[in-house]
Amino acid sequence: MIKRCKRNIIAVAMLMVLTAIMPSAVLAKEEAKTKSAAPAPASQLNLAPSARSAILMDQGTGTIIYEKNSNDKLPPASITKVMTMLLVMEALDEGVIKLTDKVKTSEYAASMGGSQIFLEPGEEMTVDEMLKGIALASGNDASVALAEKIAGTEAEFVKLMNKRAAELGMKNTNFVNCNGLPAENHYTSARDIAIMSMELLKHSEITKYTGLYQDYLRKSSEKPFWLVNTNKLVRFYTGADGLKTGFTSEAKFCLTATAQRDGLRVIAVVMGEPNTKTRNAEVTQMFDYSFAQYMNYPIFKEGDTMGTVKVEKGELPEMQLTAKHPYNVLLKKGGAVNDIRHELHIEPLKAPIKVNQPIGKLIVYQNNQVITEFSVDAPMSIEKAGWWTLLKRVSRNLFQ
Repeated sequence: MIKRCKRNIIAVAMLMVLTAIMPSAVLAKEEAKTKSAAPAPASQLNLAPSARSAILMDQGTGTIIYEKNSNDKLPPASITKVMTMLLVMEALDEGVIKLTDKVKTSEYAASMGGSQIFLEPGEEMTVDEMLKGIALASGNDASVALAEKIAGTEAEFVKLMNKRAAELGMKNTNFVNCNGLPAENHYTSARDIAIMSMELLKHSEITKYTGLYQDYLRKSSEKPFWLVNTNKLVRFYTGADGLKTGFTSEAKFCLTATAQRDGLRVIAVVMGEPNTKTRNAEVTQMFDYSFAQYMNYPIFKEGDTMGTVKVEKGELPEMQLTAKHPYNVLLKKGGAVNDIRHELHIEPLKAPIKVNQPIGKLIVYQNNQVITEFSVDAPMSIEKAGWWTLLKRVSRNLFQ
């Protein structure tokens, strides 16, 4: 009798334990189903499964949407020419060269193998024509000719390339030449490529070259040279207008591409792809994801007045701040935008002020959390005022 009671007590206890456990087990199973059904966050996406390395970045803010092995040091092949084109565009801005300047081809430049526009020693083309040869046909010879035009020798130009890379914070980059031909210790990363691509795109006129699908060189000669862009996305993907392809047997198929739709411009970089078809398909997938999921929320449009600041002891007593480029923030589509605000934080200004001198920050908040910061530069130079100008200003203020 006692044994039977013990067995009954044990049975009841086991039944109570099972009753307590079963709802938890069922709930856990249902939670697992819910989690598996939910869309994966961007960090878990695999938008470029065949690439050795990849990154997807918003050009306006530098926000990374997707990345894969983005800091790996890899050979970039002709994507190297993004930095070459950046230095050319900066030399144009600084007045070191002009688009109409003639560039004479040295024997060394003409000797480059691989992709080329078949320059002859002594042949002359304008900077404008050489840029087309680089952007469309990936001309190794044109790259060296322009490098020599700017720096005297390719070796000196490469020093400028590495100096600029360091200034941009490209920590996984070392250039040995200006065209990407195979060379020992010549490497960069997908993230660094995105950084220099973002900088190049600040020169909006570059897409007039990189966005062309075809053109001609030597138009007035008996044998005009037909240029066809090596980046086929500029023809087949709506909004694509650059930037640069690359291939060597070591680097495999590489591409830094950019596209713009509805005010959103993104940069997609893939390295080490097995073939052009896969490379283009995966970049297309990265673009599609960006434009489907994200939008740019405008803070200031190019040319908008951002504010006015006083300049102590300046020839002009104040400076009007004008947006040199659009200021946008990257947001997920469907998200709240009512709680976004911005503040302009400008340091006390004292003359002399130089154009493009950093003078403060534009800080953007969402729900009182900082979501991005922009550097604000002086739109103009203001020299220090003379004593007579300052005296008249003080007198005028006293009487007012």
